[in-house]
Amino acid sequence: MATRRATARRTPDPTRVQTVERDVAGLLPEGTEPPQELPAQIFQAGLHTFLEQRRVDMRSLAVECGIGRATLYRRTGSRDHLLGHVLWYLTRRNLMRAGRKAAGLAGTERILAVVRHFLSYANEQPSLRRFLEAEPEAALRILTSRRGIVQPGVVSFLERLLQEEVDLGLFVPRLDVRTLAFVIVRIGEGFLYADVIADGEPDVEQAVEVIKQLIEH
Repeated sequence: MATRRATARRTPDPTRVQTVERDVAGLLPEGTEPPQELPAQIFQAGLHTFLEQRRVDMRSLAVECGIGRATLYRRTGSRDHLLGHVLWYLTRRNLMRAGRKAAGLAGTERILAVVRHFLSYANEQPSLRRFLEAEPEAALRILTSRRGIVQPGVVSFLERLLQEEVDLGLFVPRLDVRTLAFVIVRIGEGFLYADVIADGEPDVEQAVEVIKQLIEH
């Protein structure tokens, strides 16, 4: 059920807003450390390869790590699983940077600032753009699937952000926060990956403008 609109927006409490600023980490309980479920050597080798804009090839990765390919698969699950963790690690770092960059803002301003910074960081990441260009199907499958870890993770982050602003009385959503967070993520994906999805050009500002129309009253 959609949240009812309030008849008036409460005046922000500076003390409470500052508390939120200091607790940006609370938006991302997973933190920004490498994943614990993958062997550190394998994860770091995959991350290094990805950041160097080279294809993450499991045979080459196994040789680099000094193990057999069957052992590599047994420890990582699959190539998609490994890449998912690499991308989620980089995404978590961008989300945290975006949250800190928006410190001092509140309500819709804070939400839009976090979205803008996050999309900008992702769009400016050479390794991600290279992956989208070289392996568009794999990239979209890993980045935008609800069965993966990247999209659900970003949705959860945004849901916590929206809920914080609701709890502070600084934002009144037109939809329940979970649904709204998912819609915001899908809009962002549509514009961020426009070159892969629709033969367009990535457009962060247009994405932010559409999201602004969605959340502003």
